[in-house]
Amino acid sequence: MNIITAEQVQRVMAYTPLLQALQRGFAGEAGTPRRTVYALDNKPNNHDAFAVLPAWNDEVIGVKAFTYFPENERQGRSSLYSKIMLFSREFGEPLALVDGTEVTLWRTSAVSALAADYLVRKDAKHLVLFGSGKLAPFMARAHMAVRNYAKVSIVARNEQKAQALIALLEGEYPRCQFSHEPVSEELIASADTISCATGSHAPLFDGRWLTAGTHVDLIGNHHRDARECDTHTVVNAKVFVDSRENVLNEAGELLIPINEGVFSETDVMAELSELARDNAYARENDTDITLFKSVGTALSDLVAAKYAYDQITSVA
Repeated sequence: MNIITAEQVQRVMAYTPLLQALQRGFAGEAGTPRRTVYALDNKPNNHDAFAVLPAWNDEVIGVKAFTYFPENERQGRSSLYSKIMLFSREFGEPLALVDGTEVTLWRTSAVSALAADYLVRKDAKHLVLFGSGKLAPFMARAHMAVRNYAKVSIVARNEQKAQALIALLEGEYPRCQFSHEPVSEELIASADTISCATGSHAPLFDGRWLTAGTHVDLIGNHHRDARECDTHTVVNAKVFVDSRENVLNEAGELLIPINEGVFSETDVMAELSELARDNAYARENDTDITLFKSVGTALSDLVAAKYAYDQITSVA
């Protein structure tokens, strides 16, 4: 059995082939039970959690296990640790233990980019990115892989992290303009795409500031009582999700408006598997506000881990 490290995953990953693998994976037949997230403490304001995500397709069986300790970063530790176990679908033999933390960074950003490729206007030029954590550079790179953005605005509380992120991205995309900006009506109104990858439990912007044709990408929250966008944003958007079952079980972005009686489960236009099966540009016009909410799926972990495994073992 192969032990695949974070360094090995990082070395073989690339967005274009990973997006292609994810499209095929979501379009195909797969077993995807609801992921299970266990709260480890019932104390107020403690969100420590342990999660298990099983999935399988006609090639492999996989299970991802991860811990989420959001206060870890105050002690210089990662907030998320993860491993993915892969088994042969044909015989059930163990194939690999893959570093799930690195896979998660790639698959999370790639899933957002795959949805964005179906939903973001073709002429999009301005990306607003909320967050400056470990996921932020992956989100920027993934979105840049599907649209030719001329400007990327970083919204983050930590000035030092934001400037470090800008310096990193400027070296990779010299033709793009990067800036650190406070959230404002002017900024939100000028965005073609807004991608939110934060730990915020309250809406990051006023939905009334959005202009026609904007795409909103929400990936940071997976709590029922928290959300990165407000109700106005949801009820005025065409809403898509990575998984109806997972999002409608975990995500306050949709559950809060549902509890308010202004949104319904049936208002979700499609989930990613449906978009992937059609594999066609899904935006109907340039004026709709579109929204993609993702909480993570075991299928995306399975496909991304298998992609890394195939790349590594093919040259071994």
